[in-house]
Amino acid sequence: MSITENYQRIRQEIPDHVRIVLAAKTRTREEVREAIMAGATDMGENYVQEGEAMHQELGEWASKVTWHMIGDLQTNKINKALPVFDMIQTVDSLKKAQAVNLRAQRLDKVMPVLVEINIGSERTKSGLPPELPLVEELIEQAASLSHISIQGLMTMGPRFGDPEVSRPYFRAARKIFDTLGKRNYAHAPMKELSMGMSNTYKVAIEEGATMVRLGTCVFGPREACRRT
Repeated sequence: MSITENYQRIRQEIPDHVRIVLAAKTRTREEVREAIMAGATDMGENYVQEGEAMHQELGEWASKVTWHMIGDLQTNKINKALPVFDMIQTVDSLKKAQAVNLRAQRLDKVMPVLVEINIGSERTKSGLPPELPLVEELIEQAASLSHISIQGLMTMGPRFGDPEVSRPYFRAARKIFDTLGKRNYAHAPMKELSMGMSNTYKVAIEEGATMVRLGTCVFGPREACRRT
């Protein structure tokens, strides 16, 4: 099936309130543009430099979608990231939140962000430990920052062959999300829960995801479309 057919099929299958963020890592301009033409509204990049390059390659097409930073954001890349991205999904420390806030303030911009949780406590992944007091502490400290808006949580979740194995991890993330949503923090509406990828998005939605990050199930295998 084509990118257009894949996207439109998935869009019809999942609830309207769930946002689909397409992971554009290694994809070509033509592939991303086809997805936008098919109706895609949100695009994600793992690296700032790739986001910059894709914006330049797409031209006016880049302005038709919302851009998400879905990879680990280094502090020294924030200045370049802010003009490119409309949301940063990977804030995992007060230091990073403060750095984004400071640079956004210079641009007179309020940047929507998600707090990243390492729900599987994996050593190779970034994100806060999945402990409510630690997540709560970060949000309480960062919620007073005037130039970021904490929109919710993001998690990767461990990768398994069987999507069902991911269910308890997504459920744990939803529990933290729901608890924090009752706090009514200033600048922290806590309305987005970003979790689930191509292999697990159906389970993630069942467990409360409001945003899923899809790549291969829309674009096809990454090896077949790597940039040259």
